Amino acid sequence: MEDSITIVLDSKDLLSGVCGANDGNLKVIEGSLGGRIAARGNEIRLEGVDETRARYFKSMMDNLIDVVREGENPSPEYVRALAGTFFSGNPPEDSVSAGENPPFAENSGEFPPLRDAVIQIPHGFHRVYPRGRNQAAYVRGMRSCDISFCVGPAGTGKTYLAIAEALRLVLSKKMRKLVLTRPVVEAGENLGFLPGDLTQKINPYLRPLYDAMESLIPFEVIRRMEETRVIEIAPLAYMRGRSLNDCVVILDEAQNTTKEQMKMFLTRIGEGARAMVTGDTTQIDLPGRVDSGLLHAVKILSGVEGIFFAFFHTADVVRNPLIKKIIQAYNDNEKKS
Repeated sequence: MEDSITIVLDSKDLLSGVCGANDGNLKVIEGSLGGRIAARGNEIRLEGVDETRARYFKSMMDNLIDVVREGENPSPEYVRALAGTFFSGNPPEDSVSAGENPPFAENSGEFPPLRDAVIQIPHGFHRVYPRGRNQAAYVRGMRSCDISFCVGPAGTGKTYLAIAEALRLVLSKKMRKLVLTRPVVEAGENLGFLPGDLTQKINPYLRPLYDAMESLIPFEVIRRMEETRVIEIAPLAYMRGRSLNDCVVILDEAQNTTKEQMKMFLTRIGEGARAMVTGDTTQIDLPGRVDSGLLHAVKILSGVEGIFFAFFHTADVVRNPLIKKIIQAYNDNEKKS
């Protein structure tokens, strides 16, 4: 049974802020919930939806009204992130128009806090909004715990969010430096044969981290951070014996650490430091008989207070809608094998 709901706003300024430029915010909501949205006078009306979507629409409107009243102008990116908190992952915007029902998360209830998970980077190009419940929980986990793990498939934003939060901490002077590290797992080309010194040899392995940084802050800022050693590249094998204090440390591709390497890395974390560990357990490149340090850490540390674990799934992929289908196809093939 189709339903409709009308929201009455008490001023044109409030209406303008909620609708966004060229009604961009309303278009995002319409694409996420379906139905038809019309703004007339001081009213916003949604028609052609079921009772559940009408309830979600009211919650979204209440949230946007609060944001505007507090002096902010919510962007379509914020609204898209807000809508994502009601879904299992981030639904494609054309899912409803294509005749498909977007996958609402079970027991969605009211919106979990979203604005406290927005990442505002000094000198950054834009704010970073979590795309869905799991990403929002991951950001809050990074902020509340000294060590956080994020495990999930490609395209779920593990590394991107870790880099964004790390840049926020460093560029706002809450941490003195950012340390980037990855295990070097060679596939076909031996590291020793790559040209250059150690830093130049390790750079190709850290390119994905730099790609994330370059999408968030100007290159000039990155170069200045490198020149002042606010950014440090630290090969994992050379971290033994160090004590990392008052800094953010990101260990990427952690599925390719051994148990010994993971223990060594975690015990480097000193006072006032934050460690962010990301990895994809479906892409382990270690030799067959070597156990993954990430899998081992998840198993033995899950009950340790002060360590946060986030687990992303195929539904959380935000890189490209096609990536979800690719991952699902590989998963289905593995089940048949």
